[in-house]
Amino acid sequence: MSDHTQLEEGSALDLDFTKLQKIGHGGHEVVPVAVQHADTGEVMIVAYATAEALAATLERGEAVFYSTSRQELWHKGATSGDTLAIVEVRVNCEQNSLLYRVRPNGVGACHTKGADGKARMSCYYRRIDDAGQLEVS
Repeated sequence: MSDHTQLEEGSALDLDFTKLQKIGHGGHEVVPVAVQHADTGEVMIVAYATAEALAATLERGEAVFYSTSRQELWHKGATSGDTLAIVEVRVNCEQNSLLYRVRPNGVGACHTKGADGKARMSCYYRRIDDAGQLEVS
């Protein structure tokens, strides 16, 4: 298994506690975006938005983020077809994060696939077990 596959599918807990530091040092002007399924309440993904990504989201009515790794706008599902229709956009009290309440148009929100070969509905498909290992829930 490649390191990337092990990270996404493996059972070893290896959190990237430097992610926000990398984003800050990269000069990215972003806010975090929690994405929640409007009907079930399930948290599907956490991403980032620039002012331009937020404007595109509001204009399209579909989730658009800023990819901090590719340094570009990312219209979620533009390639896979798994877009996220915006129900509402909420802003937290300090105006430093967003909540997109969405309805999926397609299979799921995660780029990884389950045992059935389909995209997972949520990026939060593993839990930390009592031994500190990850298990698919």
